[in-house]
Amino acid sequence: MTVVTEPAIETVTIDAVLSALADPVRLTFVRALDAAGDWTCGSDVLRETGVTIGKSTLSHHIKVLRDAGLIRTRVDGVRRLVTLRYDEVEGRFPGLLAMLR
Repeated sequence: MTVVTEPAIETVTIDAVLSALADPVRLTFVRALDAAGDWTCGSDVLRETGVTIGKSTLSHHIKVLRDAGLIRTRVDGVRRLVTLRYDEVEGRFPGLLAMLR
């Protein structure tokens, strides 16, 4: 079974979060994920925003967001479900994600 880990929220720094959000594609992805609630790899969450990128580029952006502590990836069989760690990030940096809406 594949396990995808993200950093403990206590270790997440504002520098890492802001660096991850500085990229327009990642910022758009976080906003779309916030609106959608969760995302299954292969769904059209990003495409609906007008952003078109390749699979490897999307994988890179997901890894950056996960390493920054912004998202969680859960493996369910062959599917990967990506969720914004909204409550955890808001607890660590109050108001940050709300400003992105």
